[in-house]
Amino acid sequence: MTSPDDKAIDAAAADAGGGTALAVVDGAGRLTRWTDSARRLLGYRAEEVLSTPAAGLLAAAAELPNGFTGAWSGTVGLRHRDGAPFPMGLRVSALPGLDGEMDWLVSMAPPDAAVLEAVGEACPFPMAVWDGDLRMTWLNDALAQAYGMPRELRLGRRLNESPLYRNTREVTRLLRKVLNTGVPEIDHELEQLDHYRHRAYALSVFPVANARDGRPGVCSLNVDVTSSRRTRERMTLLSRASRRIGAHLDVMQTAQDLADVLVPVLADYVTVDLAESVELGDAPLARLGSSHGDVPAFFRAGQMSIHDDFRESLWPRGSAVFVPPDSPFIEVLSSGRSHLETVLETGPGNWLDHDPRRRERILTLGMHTLLILPIHARDEILGIAVMVRTENPLPFDENDRTLAEELVSRAALSLDNARRYTREHTAALALQRDLLPSDPNGGNAVDVVSRYLPSDAEGGVGGDWFDVIPVSGARVALVVGDVVGHGINAAATMGRLRTAVITLAALDQPPDELLRNLDELYVRLTEESDGRALPTALMGATCLYMVYDPVTRCCVSARAGHPPPAFIDPATGEVSYLDIPSGAPLGIGTRSFQPVTHHVPEGSVLVLYTDGLVETREHDIDHGLEQLRLALTQPPGTGLEELTARAVGTLGDHRQDDDVAVLLARTRSLCPSRFATWEVPREAAAVAGLRAAAVRTLTAWGLERLVPAAEQIVGELLANAVLHGAVPIRLRLIRDRVLVVEVFDNGCSMPRQHKSSSADEAGRGVALAAALSSRFGVRSFPEGKSVWAELELPAGYTGPPC
Repeated sequence: MTSPDDKAIDAAAADAGGGTALAVVDGAGRLTRWTDSARRLLGYRAEEVLSTPAAGLLAAAAELPNGFTGAWSGTVGLRHRDGAPFPMGLRVSALPGLDGEMDWLVSMAPPDAAVLEAVGEACPFPMAVWDGDLRMTWLNDALAQAYGMPRELRLGRRLNESPLYRNTREVTRLLRKVLNTGVPEIDHELEQLDHYRHRAYALSVFPVANARDGRPGVCSLNVDVTSSRRTRERMTLLSRASRRIGAHLDVMQTAQDLADVLVPVLADYVTVDLAESVELGDAPLARLGSSHGDVPAFFRAGQMSIHDDFRESLWPRGSAVFVPPDSPFIEVLSSGRSHLETVLETGPGNWLDHDPRRRERILTLGMHTLLILPIHARDEILGIAVMVRTENPLPFDENDRTLAEELVSRAALSLDNARRYTREHTAALALQRDLLPSDPNGGNAVDVVSRYLPSDAEGGVGGDWFDVIPVSGARVALVVGDVVGHGINAAATMGRLRTAVITLAALDQPPDELLRNLDELYVRLTEESDGRALPTALMGATCLYMVYDPVTRCCVSARAGHPPPAFIDPATGEVSYLDIPSGAPLGIGTRSFQPVTHHVPEGSVLVLYTDGLVETREHDIDHGLEQLRLALTQPPGTGLEELTARAVGTLGDHRQDDDVAVLLARTRSLCPSRFATWEVPREAAAVAGLRAAAVRTLTAWGLERLVPAAEQIVGELLANAVLHGAVPIRLRLIRDRVLVVEVFDNGCSMPRQHKSSSADEAGRGVALAAALSSRFGVRSFPEGKSVWAELELPAGYTGPPC
C-alpha cells in the first residue's frame, strides 16, 4: 500500500477539533490513520484499530461509497468501544495516493456538530473556522471551490501560508482583532484579483467558542458584493460627472471635464476628439490638408492621462487629429456604435498598418485594451471618446462599456449645449463687431475715446451701443443707447436701432424729432411680435442723442430715459451733469422729448455712458453718479484715455451686473479762418454780390477748382431763399473735411426737388444744386431752416493754416 501526503494528513489530524475526529481508510477498506480526536470520540486506541477493516466500527451493516473520486456525507451508526451504538455524522473525501491509488479521509462528528457542519457546507458563501493561532480548522465547499486549493492543503495552515485574499495582512489583523476583543466585524470590504477580474467581498468575522479542542477561535464568511459595489461606484461616478460636466458653456472645457472624470476611474488615458461638424476654429478640418494620406477627421478637445507628460498622445489638445480612413475611429463616427477591443490587436494586417506612429506608441507604452465611444446628441454625431488602459491590467468589459456609454451620453448633451451656445455667441460677437463703430472719429469737431465692456468677462454681447456720426455743417452727433438684455436678440435689436439713428441723423433731424421717430420705430418693432412673448431685447431701451456744432460751440441734446451726460469744465476740471429732461424710455410711445441747448467752451469734455457704469445691485444710481463724478474730477487738460480709465475704474474688481458703454468727447472749435458768414438782404440784386464774395473766399482758401460748382450752388440757394424764405437770411461757407455751403432763413416752407419740364421757366434751382453737390439736404430748427450742400475737397488739399 502506498501512503498519501503524510504531511497533509498529519496537519488535518492535528488541527481537527470541536468534536470532529479524523481517520484515513485505504483502498482496501483498512484503517491507516487514527487521530487522538477519534480516540476520544469512540474510545479506541490507534493500535486497536489500525490495519483493521473500517467496517468493523459500524454498529450495523451499512453500504459505504465505493469507486468515486468526490466526497460523500451522511449519518451512520458507529460502535463505541464500550459496545454502545453511536450515531455519527460522517464525511468521506477522496484522498489520492502517491502512486495513483485512492485513499479516503473520514471526518466524524457527533450529530449536533454534524448538523452545524451540514449547515456550513450548504452555505453558498465561503466560510472558514480559525483557531487561536489563526490556523484553519474547517472550511466549507464554497470556499474550497472559490479559491481552488484542495481542502486538505488548507487545513491547519495560517492565512499567509495559503492566501485567500489580496491583502493578507489586513485580513489577518481583522481576524486577530475579533479573536482578542470578541466583537464581530461585519461587512468589511476587500478587493480580490480573481482570474484577471477585480472582485469585491464583504468579509464578516465573528467569534466561536470551540474552534479546536474546546478553545475559542473565529469564523469568517465573505460575500461577493462586486455587483452591488459596481452599482454604488457607478452611481458615485455618475453623480460626480453630473456635478462637473456641463458646468461651463465652453466646448473645450466641457470635453476636458469628460476626460477628467473618466481617468483614472475607468481608463488610464482618455481623449475626446470632436468631429468636423463641431465648428471651433476658423476653418473646417477638411481644409487643413492631409498628413501621410490620413484624414484630419477630428479636433482634440480634451485629454487626460495617469501620466503628467501625456506620453500616450500623438497630438496636443487643440490640434487636428489625423487618422486612417479605415480605422475604427472613422467606423464609430460613421455608425454611431461603440467599439470594444478587449485585447487590442496590434499585429500585421489591420488598420495600424497605415498608422505606424500610433502602433509604435501602443507597443511602447503597453496599451492593451481599447474602448471607442461615439458622442452623439439630438441625432448628430459630435465626435468620439477614446479610452485606453496601460497600467491597469484588466481589459475593458461590457460593464465598462455600459458605464462609459452612459457617461458619454450625458456629456454629449452638455457638449451640444456648449456648441450651440458657442455658435450663437460667435454670431452675436460678429454681429456686434459689425454694428459698433470700429474707429469712431469726431473729425474737426471733437476728439473721442470709447470703451465697451460686456458683462460677460469672456467676451459676451449685449444691447449697449455708442456712435459718433458726422452730420451737416461740420457738426457731429454723439449717441449712446442701451437695449435691455444680453445675447444675440439684444445685439440684433441694438443694430436695428443704431441703423435707424444713423439714417435719421443723415436726414438732419434735430435730437427731439429723431428720438420721437426712434420711439415710433421701437413701438412698431414691439407690435410686430403679434402678441407673442417678447424677446428680452424688446422689453425696453434708452438713448441719449447730442449734436455739437464746432462753429457756434453749442450742443443740442435730448434723452429718452437715459442717464444724463457728465460735463467736465475745461477751465476748472469740475464735473457736473447736464440738465436735460429725462423723457420716457423708447417703446413707451409718449413721443415727448425736450431738446436743450448748452454752450460748450472749447476743450470741454462730454461723458456719455450706459447705466451699467453707475448702477449695480449693491448701490442705486445716485451713488454711482457720485462715484463717477469723483473719478472724473481731475486737473484741467487730463487726457481722455486717463479719464476713460478712471471712469471704468469705478466698476472695481467685482463682476459686472450689466454691459457698459462709455464715450468721452473733448470739444474743439473751428478757427475763424475756416468759415465765413454773410447776412443776406431779401433782394434779388444782392445775390450776385454774394456770389462774388463767395468766389473771393474760395480763392483765398485755395479752392479755385471748386469755384464753378460752388458759385452755381450759392446762387441757386440764395435765389430760392430770397424768393421763398423769410428774413433774416444768412450765407455760410465752412472749410472742413468737405466744403459746406449753407443758406439759413426763418421760413417754414421746405424746398423740394421735382422734375421740371422743358417748358418750365423756374423750379430747377434746388435740383441743380443737389446735382452739383456730393451731399445735399435740409434741416429745420425752431427759428427756421438751413439748406446745405457739400462738395468734396480736391485730393491732397491742405488749405491755409488757421
